[in-house]
Amino acid sequence: MKVQVNRDVLAEAVAWAARVLPGRPALPVLSGLLLEAGGDLRVSAFDYDVSARAELEADVAEPGRVLIPGRVLAEITRSLPGQPVEIVTSGSEAVLTCGSAEFGLLTLPVEDFPTLPALPPKIGAVGGGVFAAAVAQVAVAASRDDTLPMLTGVRMDFDGENVSMAATDRYRIAARDFAWTPESQDAAHAVVVPARVLVDVAKALRGGEVSVGLGNNVAGFESLGKATTVRLLDEQFIDYRARLTSEWPIRATIRVAAFIEAIKRVTLVTERNTASVRLTFSGGEVLIQSGGGDIGRGAEVVEAELAGEDIVIAFQPQFLLDGLAGVDTENVQLNMDSPTRPALITEDGAEPAFRYLVMSLRLP
Repeated sequence: MKVQVNRDVLAEAVAWAARVLPGRPALPVLSGLLLEAGGDLRVSAFDYDVSARAELEADVAEPGRVLIPGRVLAEITRSLPGQPVEIVTSGSEAVLTCGSAEFGLLTLPVEDFPTLPALPPKIGAVGGGVFAAAVAQVAVAASRDDTLPMLTGVRMDFDGENVSMAATDRYRIAARDFAWTPESQDAAHAVVVPARVLVDVAKALRGGEVSVGLGNNVAGFESLGKATTVRLLDEQFIDYRARLTSEWPIRATIRVAAFIEAIKRVTLVTERNTASVRLTFSGGEVLIQSGGGDIGRGAEVVEAELAGEDIVIAFQPQFLLDGLAGVDTENVQLNMDSPTRPALITEDGAEPAFRYLVMSLRLP
């Protein structure tokens, strides 16, 4: 193989594919990045659960395939000077030349690399910015505990022109609805995608339109020459909608920015393992309190419009902040029932697209 390619384009493609390289590969070849030169250059990675590939323009003098240790290649391409990169294979070595820099890398056996799954059939598309924002709002509530795989995923329901996303770790539920362009108006699909993969994909593809494909227990995401496939989780999921549509006799409306900043300041004196933030709503304001242990205590008052009875309620601070961070409107609505019941955070408006249910903590 002999190709010449723009340094920045190559570095971006290698970084995209290298994201899915396993930390402890089951087989040595899975630590490699596959470079395939034909009409253009393709860079690919695969670990049997997730694949990533990027197509990029290149001057191909000699077509061919080579498998190069992925993490080393990513480090090298990121540090190369801003000049064209030439990649030439010779025996068991791949030689990268960029300006006066030259690297000879021992290759892996390309014939042992598994066949990448094909992208599944496209079911629709959505703007990368909308997709990235929705994933960021929801995935924060997914569990990091692999003992219950369902909770590590994001549930995605595709119904005509509407997409609903949800995630939960049993202590909170985050949900977001958005519009998209389906291939078929009548099609309906329900899948659970690993949250970690979905977050990486959404961040990387925010610059263009994202095409979504489904089939053979695989989801595919593609945009601007970059594509990822991921094996789906079991689609079984809790009935989260029922928990987000309860009656809420108490509603507080607060400016989001002021609320977030006050919580961050007040909780500076809390101990991480026993952290809680106590909210006292009364008389057009909310008193935010935390601490009281070995470090000290903090308190701050923020204006709040209250509909319903006065209430005192407590939360885990980071769970509360995660929900507030997903609110796009100037004001947030905190819907409450009692000090011992979960509360619902929503954007300000009649039909909020983002909803976040968070458990309250028992008051001392």
